[in-house]
Amino acid sequence: MSGPLAGVEVLEIASIGPGPFAVMVLADLGASVTRVERKDGAAVMVPQDAMLRGRDASISIDLKHPDGVEVLLRLAERADVLVEGFRPGVMERLGVGPEECLERNPRLVYGRITGWGQDGPRAGSAGHDIDYIAIAGALHPLGRPEEPPPPPLNLVADFGGGGMLLIAGVLAALVERERSGAGQVVDAAMVEGAALLTAMFHGLSAQGLWTDDRGGNLLDGGAPFYRCYRTSDGRFMAVGALEPQFYAELLNGLGVGDEDLPDQYDRSGWPRLHDRFSTVFATRSREEWTAVFAGTDACVVPVLAMSEAPHDPHTSARRGFIEVAGVMQPAPAPRFSRTPTTRPSPRRVPGEDARGVLGRLGYTEPEIDALLRGPVGTRGGLAAAPEGSPRSPPAARLC
Repeated sequence: MSGPLAGVEVLEIASIGPGPFAVMVLADLGASVTRVERKDGAAVMVPQDAMLRGRDASISIDLKHPDGVEVLLRLAERADVLVEGFRPGVMERLGVGPEECLERNPRLVYGRITGWGQDGPRAGSAGHDIDYIAIAGALHPLGRPEEPPPPPLNLVADFGGGGMLLIAGVLAALVERERSGAGQVVDAAMVEGAALLTAMFHGLSAQGLWTDDRGGNLLDGGAPFYRCYRTSDGRFMAVGALEPQFYAELLNGLGVGDEDLPDQYDRSGWPRLHDRFSTVFATRSREEWTAVFAGTDACVVPVLAMSEAPHDPHTSARRGFIEVAGVMQPAPAPRFSRTPTTRPSPRRVPGEDARGVLGRLGYTEPEIDALLRGPVGTRGGLAAAPEGSPRSPPAARLC
């Protein structure tokens, strides 16, 4: 094992979205992960899901069965971190909430990721990324003023404000545990994480430098030197020439440096600058403009599709993308000088490691056989895969 988290044991309760993402990052950083699948299945998950890479073991457990609950509690006894993404109260009703787990293992860091948090008026309600960022004030500033705000994929709440905030909380709790010797509960709410990402804009607003008028501000597409422009081949270039020295290089690259144009920060002149830049960018292809601005400080780069990103000269040179089990995906990040991360392993077949996991928990062979016939090791009518079985699950599987 390698990476700065080598030796940290993580117990993952299967979920979708920010939970698996957070655990993926912990695994990338060297943590050893046992993933607990729900025996009855909860959601369709394709085997190519990159977020399920790097797990060390997979076991399927029926948490509605007392013996299944006991297996999970034994796993919690050996873990440093538990990550779950159920609605508030579900783990408690199953008998594996923070109280039960911390009683078994007082050093456990119990990580919880929800949309609305563990309490509050919306805590029990369903939601998705678009709902959380809407309430957080992170959706309103996006898009063009005459159109509805577009959802920014599910990057902001699920992965930025959710998964990343959970990771930060878990790591902080692990550091604090070194001083106190005690674990604790980490309550990561996506709505709060998404709001946290808007901190800079609240500061700008307090200074009178940001308004609620979508598309009229410096970083929301209102500034002609911080937005995207269509090229002659129907593709786009991204322009981020905020500073005057970078803006000067933008003008030179566009060939308009000698024209009588409005000052960069004269907002009354922004419509004119936008029209001029749009006209010029439309005269050449994306690749031609890429060549023009290569090696300059104009902060102008091509807008690449996800399928193109791995082949960009810079990301390629730094090996920013890797292929795991035939799936191209982002490489682990960040990078470490003394404890480098290793190449992630492919996702496990759900439940394939049940016998080995139970053996490490101290169950005898007869007990293991009984558990595999009952609450552990089968899910969706499929028997637990034997140890060392081929790592090629079907095209779709319930997780």
